Amino acid sequence: MTPHSNTTALIFGGTQGLGLAIAERLRAEGCTRMVLAARDPDKGAAAAAQLGATFLPCDLADAASVIACVDQAAALMGSVNALCLSAASTDRGSILDTAPEAFDRMFAINTKGPFFAIQRVAQLAKAAQHPASIVTILSMSAHVGQSFLTPYSASKAALSNITKNTANALRHDRIRANGINCGWMDTPGEDAIQRSHHGSTDGWLERAEAAQPFGMLVKPAHVAGLAAYMLGPQSGVMTGSIVDFDQNVSGASPE
Repeated sequence: MTPHSNTTALIFGGTQGLGLAIAERLRAEGCTRMVLAARDPDKGAAAAAQLGATFLPCDLADAASVIACVDQAAALMGSVNALCLSAASTDRGSILDTAPEAFDRMFAINTKGPFFAIQRVAQLAKAAQHPASIVTILSMSAHVGQSFLTPYSASKAALSNITKNTANALRHDRIRANGINCGWMDTPGEDAIQRSHHGSTDGWLERAEAAQPFGMLVKPAHVAGLAAYMLGPQSGVMTGSIVDFDQNVSGASPE
């Protein structure tokens, strides 16, 4: 039996980048019942067709939309026993220039939406008395973050706490929750951000990777393997763990 032959997976943000890589890994490991949730219907339809999955439109900034999406996914698959939260906003903002509206939207997408997705999946799993696994995609920025990522960093730090709190609260219901603090990652979304926010030009990725200790940025396929492990039965009783997935070590000082 493949690790995910009994998995019924709901992946928020599963239509591109890391979310899509996680969906592909789950599919390769036997997951045949999968729902991808995201805002872009064109990307969603293409990803779902590629994976033999179902796409549901959903806006993480709208808690009611998130709850309805979980309910619809559970109805389609019979249950949701694996939830992955990979969608996020990475809009820029510092402690000096972030507007209240921008702050509220960042937390709505990165913290509030995931909170209510976790809540609804847990409610359904507990009512049906079946185990479930939850993985939140976090960020190394949750430790501190760069000066231009203040609300983003705070939103991910809050979600990290929600992940651990969930793990503690629901362990006796056999509902597990773990998170991954991702470092600087090579994704289409990062390429767009580098060009739109930082004035980067063609070749920025090669230049950036040449300066990294391992000669590369974090790759989605590598993180996808860990996420699939956390979501599946092979990770056993693992819960409440937040794993730093990066080549830079938090807390280390220059020598």
